[in-house]
Amino acid sequence: MTFRPKYITFDCYGTLTRFRMDDMARKMFADRVPADRMAQFLADFTAYRFDEVLGDWQPYDVVLKNAIRRLCRKWKLQYLDAEAQQYVDAVPTWGPHEDVPAGLARIANEIPLVILSNAMDSDIQKNVALLGAPFHRVYTAQQAQAYKPRLKAFEFMLDSLGCNPEDLLHVSSSLRYDLMSADDMGIVNKVFVNRGHGPGNPAYRYVEIKDIGGLPGVVGL
Repeated sequence: MTFRPKYITFDCYGTLTRFRMDDMARKMFADRVPADRMAQFLADFTAYRFDEVLGDWQPYDVVLKNAIRRLCRKWKLQYLDAEAQQYVDAVPTWGPHEDVPAGLARIANEIPLVILSNAMDSDIQKNVALLGAPFHRVYTAQQAQAYKPRLKAFEFMLDSLGCNPEDLLHVSSSLRYDLMSADDMGIVNKVFVNRGHGPGNPAYRYVEIKDIGGLPGVVGL
């Protein structure tokens, strides 16, 4: 029997919105980081961004600039605030992966769609407007005063929706930010969108799809 959730909840950046942080860093630092070391440079950038969201909430521009500052220190590069600001300014301009609008359109009239994003209120609505589907609710780290993967962010979403973990289907391209914490919260029904953002692990009990085009089939649509 196909599971029909009360809500489908989504990570936004990376899962729905094409997250271009690595593209920007690869281009910006091409003259300072050797090509054969760029993969490690980008991996370090990813790690510092993750580390910056694990503590008390702070605005996303602070998260991002701290991560870039730490990255530059490790790689013995000069940190330039004007460069870091370019990343901050770019985030709300990013549009969806090509598969997203059509995939969401097949579901949006049948099941309410919800976003839980590591975002600022001032940024996220610009990204959501580009997704091409109506969302029942859009929750941010700023509202929750916590970033994923902290459980506090998921608690905020569940409390705000007034539902239980078993009522949701949570969809993300990241185990580390989303699906591991969702599992800890008791959200049994999960979808891993394998966009190459990190390895999967079937121990976390998810359905794997390659893009949002596969999501309607998961809920029998």
